[in-house]
Amino acid sequence: MSLSHAQIWSAIDSLARREGLSASALALRAGLDATSFNPSKRFSPGDPPRARWPSTESLTRVLAATGLSLAGFAALAGDAPPPRTSVPLLGLAQAGEDGFFDDAGLPTGDGWDQTDLPQPRDSLLGLRINGDSMMPLYREGDRIIVDREATDVRKGDRVVVRTTGGETLAKALTAISAATVTLGSINPAYPPRTLPRRDILWMGRILWVSQ
Repeated sequence: MSLSHAQIWSAIDSLARREGLSASALALRAGLDATSFNPSKRFSPGDPPRARWPSTESLTRVLAATGLSLAGFAALAGDAPPPRTSVPLLGLAQAGEDGFFDDAGLPTGDGWDQTDLPQPRDSLLGLRINGDSMMPLYREGDRIIVDREATDVRKGDRVVVRTTGGETLAKALTAISAATVTLGSINPAYPPRTLPRRDILWMGRILWVSQ
């Protein structure tokens, strides 16, 4: 982990704001001189000015005073990726076998894989299902997360399509070509729809659903 001068000072300022303090008040909480983190102390006089770095001792005392880990400080500096969140994964057939759950019904044993949950990013969009065209897979009121940048869709994927006419459709992709896209509903009462590709603003894969 290598942080720049600007990143370190930005992280200190962010930490102060998180604690509801000024940079001077943060320094005092850490037992430092009140001027330790002043903007005037971040560069030495000269032409051009030379960068001044907070000492290792100062950073250690600030982290101790705020209960922040080094990884947390790096995250404030923008140098750490967001933590990945995963959950245990097991096939339904295996889930019926002994040895995968304890007496309380919690996952146990070594046969579990892990699957990542969607991580927050600008391309993700949450939508609420309206109507019954995707019953019983998606019900009225279910919430879905779609990735608008997950455009490498293929036949059989569940997708959301935004059209130039203002429609937003959650459907199953039943056929795709260079010119058209065919969208199907799980509910057989709704016939498939074929749309010209020119009428589609974006099409992204559905990543997650919550009832």
